Amino acid sequence: MEEARKLNMQMKDAENSSGLMVNPLQNMNLMDDFLFDVATVDLETCKIIIELSLGITIKKIRWKEGQKVVHNMPGKRGIRMDFYVEDDKGQVFDVEMQKRNQGNIPKRTRFYQALIDAPMLKSGERGFDNLKPAYIIVICGFDQYGYGLYRYTFENRCKEIQDLTMGDECKKIILNTKGTNDDEVERSLVDFLHYVDHSSEENVPEDCDERLKHLHKKIYEIKSNEQMGVSYMKMEERDRLIQEEGERKGEIKGEIKGKISTIVSIVRRMMEKGYDVNKAADDFELDKRYVKMAADAISEYSEKTDQEIAEMIYSQTE
Repeated sequence: MEEARKLNMQMKDAENSSGLMVNPLQNMNLMDDFLFDVATVDLETCKIIIELSLGITIKKIRWKEGQKVVHNMPGKRGIRMDFYVEDDKGQVFDVEMQKRNQGNIPKRTRFYQALIDAPMLKSGERGFDNLKPAYIIVICGFDQYGYGLYRYTFENRCKEIQDLTMGDECKKIILNTKGTNDDEVERSLVDFLHYVDHSSEENVPEDCDERLKHLHKKIYEIKSNEQMGVSYMKMEERDRLIQEEGERKGEIKGEIKGKISTIVSIVRRMMEKGYDVNKAADDFELDKRYVKMAADAISEYSEKTDQEIAEMIYSQTE
C-alpha cells in the first residue's frame, strides 16, 4: 500500500501544467540502459543497430543461444550482454552500450571475447574451425581514446609487419557518439551516433538513412507507450526502495557493531581489573550474550584490538 502511494505521488509530479501525464521515457535517449534494453528486445532493431554501427548490410539475424548471459566455470565470473546475435553467415555480434567512462572497456572486451569463444567449442573437440567470426561492439557516450573518431576498429596485428593480421576473425569496435571526423566516416554512422546521444525527431534528418528513420519510429512507439512509462517508474521506485532498505540495514549494522565494540571495551577493562564480568553485565545492563562472547574472544585473542574482536563477534551473530 505504501509503495503504491509513493508511486502515485511520483506520477502526479510527472504531470505538466496542462494536466497531461508526462511519460518519463520521453526524455530518454537510446544511450540510457532502460530504453536500450527495451528497444533491443526486437530483433529488427538489433539488426539496424549492427548495420549502422559497422556500415554493413545483414540479410537476417537470430538470437544466439544464451542471449543475455554467458556463464564461466563455477565460482568464476560470467557476463551479461546487452544483446548477442548471430547472422545467416554464422558471424556473432555482441553489442554493448556504455554511457559513462569507467575506464574498463579494453579489458572488458578482452574478457567478453574469451567467454564468447569458449562455448563455441565442445569438450574434447579437436581443432578450432568452429570458432565463428565475432564482433564486439561498444557504443560509448564518450571518446575512449581521445582522437575524435566516431569509430575505432581493433584487430590483432603483427607488430613487426603492420599489414599482417593474425586472422583470428575477432574484431572489437568502439564507437564514440562525441566524434568529430565527420568527413572520414559514412554519414549513416554519424547520424546514428548523434541519434543515440539525443533520440528525438530533431536528430533524424530528412535525408538520413532509411534505417535510422525506421529505428526512430520504433523508439517513438516505445516512448509513446504509457504502460511502458509506468513500468519504468515502478522499476525506479523498486530500485529506490531497495537502496533505502540497504541504507537502513547499513545503519542498523553500524549501530550493532558500535554496541558490541563498547561491550568489548568494558569487558576488557573488567577482566584487567579482575572483576566478575557477569556481575559487570548486570551493573552496566549489558547484553549477557555479547558479554560472554567478548570475554571468550579476549581470552583467546588477547592481541586483537577491541574493534577487531567486535568484528569477529558481529560476524558470528549475523
